[in-house]
Amino acid sequence: MSDADPPMAPIPPMIPIPPMTPIPPMIPIPPTLLFDLDDTVLSYSAVIEGFWDELVGEFVPADVELSALRAALAESRAWYWRDAERSRRGRLDLVRARREIVGRAFDAIACERPEVVNALADAFTARREARIVPFVGAIETLHELRRRGSRLGLVTNGEQKFQRAKIARFALEPLFDVIVIEQEFGTGKPDPRVFEHALGSLNAMPEETWMVGDNLEADIRPARELGLHTVWVDHEKHGLPERPSGRPHRVVRAIREILHPSDPEASTTGDAAEQARLTPADR
Repeated sequence: MSDADPPMAPIPPMIPIPPMTPIPPMIPIPPTLLFDLDDTVLSYSAVIEGFWDELVGEFVPADVELSALRAALAESRAWYWRDAERSRRGRLDLVRARREIVGRAFDAIACERPEVVNALADAFTARREARIVPFVGAIETLHELRRRGSRLGLVTNGEQKFQRAKIARFALEPLFDVIVIEQEFGTGKPDPRVFEHALGSLNAMPEETWMVGDNLEADIRPARELGLHTVWVDHEKHGLPERPSGRPHRVVRAIREILHPSDPEASTTGDAAEQARLTPADR
């Protein structure tokens, strides 16, 4: 530096940067993924929007007070699926469960029509299954994961007859290396044995496996407790409740989003805790 050069200004001290809160890492597309079926791969709940009202108008005679019956049906459905043990029994025998729901509604309005009860309940069961479709891009996502070499498992609660029918209808069986159905296996989610069995069948470690599902209590909480990375499918766009029973590592709106990078622990908030926490077989 020459005598003519001005003196250099002092360098200000560095401002310390506070440490970031550690975020559990979300690994790239892993070697193993487990998927739920209903409301994860297949659109299950959405198909019943207005469906009961439609069937009541078709099957119930005009001398029955339809508005009272519709209200009684809504109450009966809520009552039935609210209880965990009753819900478990019901999803293992949907025909019987729906007949009980409809019968209870008719009893509530003091109307004895056993032939209408069974016809209405059975029509709901048959037509609802017929209306189920895959979410947009869901099956294509499974094919892409297979193409990339991932091993896939399907873990689903419910009755063997109906779950196997959906798997066959949408040609899902070849896409999965293991399929665990509640009624076949003998217990359902959130029992950790379901996940442990699937992992064992796939020769997979929890830390290298994702669990992808729509139910915080049945899919996300037990999987995370076992050490799996968890992806919650918020297809109804309610957002996470403020105190979720299981907090996922990542939130997506549809399973096709898992093929694209996203911030770990991404989450939204909402006030639909009960809707997110429960998985009713019916509404």
